[in-house]
Amino acid sequence: MVMRKGLRVRSITMMMLIAVLVWSVTLETCIARRGKHWRHNHRSSSDLSDSLSSKKPKSHGNSHHSSHNSNNNHHNKSKPKPKPKQKTPPKADDNNSPVVSQPPQVQPPSLPPLKGSQVFSVMDFGAKGDGKCDDTKAFEAAWAAACKVEASMMTVPSGYTFLVGPISFSGPYCQANIVFQLDGTIIAPTDSKSWGKGLLWWIEFTKLKGIKVQGKGVIDGRGSGWWQQDYPFIDGETKLIVPLNNSVHQNSTLPIRSELDWKMPSIKPTALRFYGSIDVEVSGITIQNSPQCHLKFDNCIDVEVHDMSVSSPGDSPNTDGIHLQNTRDVLIHSTTLACGDDCISIQTGCSNVFVHNVNCGPGHGISIGSLGKDSTKACVSNITVRDVAMHNTMTGVRIKTWQGGVGSVKGILFSNIQLNEVQLPIVIDQFYCDHSKCKNQTSAVAVEGVTYERIKGTYTVKPVHFACSDNFPCVDVQLSAIELKPVQEKYHMSDPFCWQTFGELSTPTLPPIDCLQIGKPARNRVQSDHDVC
Repeated sequence: MVMRKGLRVRSITMMMLIAVLVWSVTLETCIARRGKHWRHNHRSSSDLSDSLSSKKPKSHGNSHHSSHNSNNNHHNKSKPKPKPKQKTPPKADDNNSPVVSQPPQVQPPSLPPLKGSQVFSVMDFGAKGDGKCDDTKAFEAAWAAACKVEASMMTVPSGYTFLVGPISFSGPYCQANIVFQLDGTIIAPTDSKSWGKGLLWWIEFTKLKGIKVQGKGVIDGRGSGWWQQDYPFIDGETKLIVPLNNSVHQNSTLPIRSELDWKMPSIKPTALRFYGSIDVEVSGITIQNSPQCHLKFDNCIDVEVHDMSVSSPGDSPNTDGIHLQNTRDVLIHSTTLACGDDCISIQTGCSNVFVHNVNCGPGHGISIGSLGKDSTKACVSNITVRDVAMHNTMTGVRIKTWQGGVGSVKGILFSNIQLNEVQLPIVIDQFYCDHSKCKNQTSAVAVEGVTYERIKGTYTVKPVHFACSDNFPCVDVQLSAIELKPVQEKYHMSDPFCWQTFGELSTPTLPPIDCLQIGKPARNRVQSDHDVC
């Protein structure tokens, strides 16, 4: 009896052990399957995400409704959510026992702004493009839609002329890398009512990141109505240009004021302005007949301008081609600039500017300044201008500062500049004044470390004009391979002029620039800490 009970206990124990073993094998299989399934889903989700981000959606053409729907689905928040980090599958511990990991929770899709180009045509937002109807609101609506989509494109199609009033394409809450594709023509209003008491800009892009304006289109400021109010325009170097008959040439191409039935505001707008933006590119387009500057960059970083053109008459006043102010890390190349003032104007706060392969003329050359007006502080450094052709310009390469200013201009290179009938090829003027008379002052924006090399061509007034401050002479001015030949036209011609200019002649020059003082000044006034850049 005892033996039967012992056998029964052993049988029950054996069955329980077998059951435990079967259960354990089943559990390991389930866990292994579960882990494998989780890893497969995780990898597929990553692949899907990568394929979506690399895929560009097709152009929406003339249907902006689909663009709006996509926009609404992807923009419940103004900022995109960061992508979740990749998780690695769980590893076994030291005892080779599997680690049970919970699968990631599936959340409703909340994607960042759509990447890849989405197209928003101004025609889809009501633009007429007939050059008569005001299309400003259509441009504003198209921008509002494009602004919400990362890497979107706003298009202005070819074959149309759009009348657009003052407009600002604004951030800072727009998505990055928006393209403004300009293939048509945008024209400015010519009635004074559209401008109120006056504006500093006509078309403005402000506080954006990765903004690109490109295409084969035209921005036409229709500025002739403004120019007459500033005529005659006086540049600070005009006093150096004396006609042979001692009379100022009168231009008859500008409209006679009596022919104008309205008067424009005294404040004139820049045609295209970028403010407070990072990673800016302008290419392909033409800007013409601006009331004032054609293209301006203010407080921008990382700017590139290439393969575009500026066009306005040589006697259109204050119509700088490209104007830089408080802007750094700039590249300008492969560009043609024709205007009534500086082809390129580099103002205070600019550094790391590289200009090459530019055609300039008519105009007033490439200028650093004017700087230090109204006793202000100006700082400009690390500027390179090379491989530039100038024809029929007033000045070639110029640095101009006002008396009374403080700060410095340093680290400047002008190299391989080809000149054709330029009135004043090489200029440093620390007594710049665009009025009939300016007050004499002792302080000045210091000029140091300026190199001129391979400056060649013809001039019609004076080859070199260095007019530097008594208290802050120009120092470390280097000249080499200067070959400038006179061409007699209608002006009195002069020899090279230097005042308080110190530096070195690395090679013989044509004509000889004997007025440059070799070495450094015996005494040079030192700026206060407050005035140093």
